[in-house]
Amino acid sequence: QVQLVESGGGLAQAGGSLRLSCAASGSIFSINGMGWYRQAPGKERELVASITTAGSTNYADSVKGRFTISRDNAKNTVYLQMNSLKPEDTAVYYCNADGVVLTTSPLILRVYWGQGTQVTVSS
Repeated sequence: QVQLVESGGGLAQAGGSLRLSCAASGSIFSINGMGWYRQAPGKERELVASITTAGSTNYADSVKGRFTISRDNAKNTVYLQMNSLKPEDTAVYYCNADGVVLTTSPLILRVYWGQGTQVTVSS
């Protein structure tokens, strides 16, 4: 099986920065896309940013210019550098791995989620 372990969440003041990390472990052959989603209380889960193996990125309009996603393919790890944080960035942030190929079943593409990490931005 595969586990996604997130770290780096916490409390920040408006205008501050946080860096999230997510490491995937298990019987992984390859991972196509990795990304971050967030869910605020009473709202649906939304995409924050994603990155492919080749480094192609996609960002939600609300975080463009403030957040940067990066990835270490050798370590199956994805990062989210969050700068100029705003109170509306407060949410639980979830790591996602998409198009995962396992060494034990190479013909199936799988999706995995992390357990979530809380990010709270105070005004």
